[in-house]
Amino acid sequence: MRADAPAALRLPEGSGAAADVVLRIDGVSKTYASGQRALERVDLLVRRGEIFALLGPNGAGKTTLIGIVCGIVRASEGRVTVEGHDIVADYRAARSLVGLVPQELTTDAFETVWNAVSFSRGLFGKAPDPAHIERVLKDLSLWTRKDSRIMTLSGGMKRRLLIAKALSHEPRILFLDEPTAGVDVELRRDMWALVRRLRESGVTVILTTHYIDEAEEMADRIGVIDKGRIVVVEDKTELMRKLGRKQLTLQLTGPLERLPEALAGHALELSADGQSITYTYDTQAEHTGIVGLLDALTGAGIGFKDLSTTQSSLEDIFVSLVHEARAP
Repeated sequence: MRADAPAALRLPEGSGAAADVVLRIDGVSKTYASGQRALERVDLLVRRGEIFALLGPNGAGKTTLIGIVCGIVRASEGRVTVEGHDIVADYRAARSLVGLVPQELTTDAFETVWNAVSFSRGLFGKAPDPAHIERVLKDLSLWTRKDSRIMTLSGGMKRRLLIAKALSHEPRILFLDEPTAGVDVELRRDMWALVRRLRESGVTVILTTHYIDEAEEMADRIGVIDKGRIVVVEDKTELMRKLGRKQLTLQLTGPLERLPEALAGHALELSADGQSITYTYDTQAEHTGIVGLLDALTGAGIGFKDLSTTQSSLEDIFVSLVHEARAP
């Protein structure tokens, strides 16, 4: 990989050679007939066997990008390869390696669970494999409903059915587009566990989600997209290490009306009731400034009775990145 390659096209150290890349997106743009520019020169590499979370606000281009990789939407420019197969020139081979779980619960209401999943496998030219369909349905807790008509399933079961259909042809990449939208907390956690099992079996999982805690809980790497452009792609822990901020909150022994001038050089915020001071600092800085702050507080005659620290969440970082990307 050349040294000046876009950040999204650089794999982390230790990830191995190009053989580790299961999905490669090079310079992909999409402009619709209306003139709307949905994607702008998107570059992205996804590694084999990882969970990659693609985050972005509504209209950022997430679903369009997924549609292009799955062959549903035609890119205006650029190239996508899956396991080295071009999604346009070698469509059947590339598409057979990809499974898609869409946002919408679109299913044939009068079909049975077994027939729906078996039919999905056949669409990809795969020979019947009842043992595989059985495993998938059991993994998704649908086996006891295999002969039920889809119309009789609950919303959560229909969501599981979509995943079963996407796994029917044994894909190596699974796209989950808002997989837990509208489901209860218990089902969300069940689906998180399923995603981890899929990763352990060697399936690469790419998910889009509005639930930041979902990405924080599951993802190995995070990509943020806004207005059709990739803002950042980074290992989750590294992203939080680089961009995370910590806050030190001091509970004062007595209320303050205002911060003394002697403390003006510190990044402090006085609470509305004057009972606490919050100090924000960079975890990556050589010196956090905490020692100097405590000395300054003592010099100003300000005492405190308790202290606590908090760190930026992934949601804080996401909001900050999108805000920076939109700044003129």
